[in-house]
Amino acid sequence: MRSRTFAYTASQQPERSLWLNEALDGERDLPALEGSLDVDVSIVGGGYTGLWTAMRIKELEPSLRVALVEADICGGGPSGRNGGLMNPWRTKFFAMESLVGEEEALRMIDLSVAALDQITEFCDTHDIDAQITRKGSLWVASTPGTIDSWVPTVKKLRLLGKGDNYRDLSRDEVAELSGTDMFLGGVIDLDMGKIQPALLARGMRRVALEAGVEIYENSPMIRLTRDRRPTVHTPHGQLTAGRLVLATGPWLGQVRELGNAIAVVGTDMIATERMPERLTHCGALDDLAISDSRMMVNYFRTTADGRLAWGFGGGTLDFGARIGENMHGTSPRSSHVAASLRHHYPQFGDVRITHSWTGPVDRSPLGVPFFSTLDATKSVIYGGGYSGNGLVPAYVGGRILAALALDLDDEYGTSGLIRPPQGRFPPEPIRYLGGHMVRMATARVEAEDQAGRKAGLIS
Repeated sequence: MRSRTFAYTASQQPERSLWLNEALDGERDLPALEGSLDVDVSIVGGGYTGLWTAMRIKELEPSLRVALVEADICGGGPSGRNGGLMNPWRTKFFAMESLVGEEEALRMIDLSVAALDQITEFCDTHDIDAQITRKGSLWVASTPGTIDSWVPTVKKLRLLGKGDNYRDLSRDEVAELSGTDMFLGGVIDLDMGKIQPALLARGMRRVALEAGVEIYENSPMIRLTRDRRPTVHTPHGQLTAGRLVLATGPWLGQVRELGNAIAVVGTDMIATERMPERLTHCGALDDLAISDSRMMVNYFRTTADGRLAWGFGGGTLDFGARIGENMHGTSPRSSHVAASLRHHYPQFGDVRITHSWTGPVDRSPLGVPFFSTLDATKSVIYGGGYSGNGLVPAYVGGRILAALALDLDDEYGTSGLIRPPQGRFPPEPIRYLGGHMVRMATARVEAEDQAGRKAGLIS
């Protein structure tokens, strides 16, 4: 019997994202786990991956008893704080190809593209008004150094017969669609769209409960006992099961074997005051999701009530697997994110910023998720490493984890992504110090590029 203690650090009542404030709207938390519980399958993590996994298991094996514990509330982590961009795995083609080969990479991309329709159908079937808009996503260049950065991926996908959804755009066309002339070019993916991410997560919670999944909120895993039937210990209870699925996202790094397979990076978002009339003068911006090609990416979209929500990736980097208070609540970098918004949309220089929030992202070395088991008994299953692109892929990930939990050889259970993490980050303190150096150098290079000047990583 082996036991491991975990740390979950979060404010008792953190400032929620705009999305969660809208989605909760008076909803009460579910009771915490108290006492001992023995079930067929236990799941740790009440975000997209954990909930999709739970519902898939109940769909395939309704008689199984499935219980899920969540440290906060369902959707309280990355699932309720992300930008709400519905992106499949197309932009990850080269990374996936290097990992699983061309044929399997294309198959995984096809499954993620199909997930766009499946998520939409799920919301329609279960009366979840997640504010889905499927009118396309722009992939743009915001600096001279990122012009045509999408060309290799789009060209390869077209060569393989998977790029019909892309349409090349001139700079003028990008300006017309986005409502600003600050972008230097781009391409539109006509399949993609946007969603209110927390409404999806909370709707999934409701449907999971209706399917018979037992859910316990405010029940962080503080210790894991590995045995033939692993046990999750929470502050007031313990959950034992024949199979345990770890779907904890950035917190996966606290698992001993995965400590160097996950780098936790902060991402930040802000939202403006309501301004629907002004957005009507910005071309198709109100319909589209947009992201640029920088390493420290800008991603943004409008909201159903007429706000502009703007995100910035590549923020805080914490030491080791720790996820501190600086990755919860209001964004400590909101002024920087607001400056980026106003640089790209100077016409909104006078608009008030009314919301800001931050959150952790689980980055894998290759930027591609992984799914596997911790030991030969296959009793502890895990998956994560979405690297900032998990909203749609988590649907596929949930099915992969369900297949592992049920020993299935279906189209998900045979995924090439079922393997231990490939590549490792350096051990601490090298990872922390090196990560900060790379982040600072990247920020300086991209700032110089934005200003039209060239800069090397070292000056």
